Amino acid sequence: MDTSGRPWLAPLPQGGSHDRLARARRELPTTARTGRVELTPAAEDLPRRLTGTHGPVLFHQSGGCCDGSAPMGYPRGELRAGAADVLLGHVAGDTPFWMSADEFTYWSHTHLTVDVVPGRGSGFSLETPEGVRFLLRSRLLTDEELRRIESEPPLPTGADQVTRSLSA
Repeated sequence: MDTSGRPWLAPLPQGGSHDRLARARRELPTTARTGRVELTPAAEDLPRRLTGTHGPVLFHQSGGCCDGSAPMGYPRGELRAGAADVLLGHVAGDTPFWMSADEFTYWSHTHLTVDVVPGRGSGFSLETPEGVRFLLRSRLLTDEELRRIESEPPLPTGADQVTRSLSA
C-alpha cells in the first residue's frame, strides 16, 4: 500500500512501537482505574474474531456528527493514536479503546458501552463485512465513580505512548 504523504497508514515493523508498548504495558505495574468503557455480552466475541482475522485490533471512537459517531475497529498497525487521542481503557482483553481529546470532553462524564447490532456500519471499520456494526451506548457516571476518577492520574494519551516508545 502506498502511504506516501500519509505516514499514519504505514504498518509498523515487527519489534516496532506497538510491540514495545505491549511489553511495557505488561512490565509496568498497573493502577486499577475506574472503568470507562466495556463491551456488552453481544459484543464480547467480535473483537476476538476480528483479531483472529486481522491480527491485533484497536477501537477508535469516530468523531462524526450526530448519529455518525461510532466505535470503529482497525488493525493496530494501520491507525496510530494521535498525540491528542485519549486511551479510555482496554476491552476484550488487550484491545485499546481510543477517542480524540475533543470528543472526550463531551463524553468525560459518561461510562461507555460498546454494543454490536445488525446492520452495515460506515467507513472502514473491520466489522462491516460481518453484517453488523458497533454502536456506542452511554450512561452518566455515578457520583462515586466521579470521585474515584478525580483521585486517579489522567488517562494516557497518544503523546504518552509516543514518549514511552521512544524511551524504550
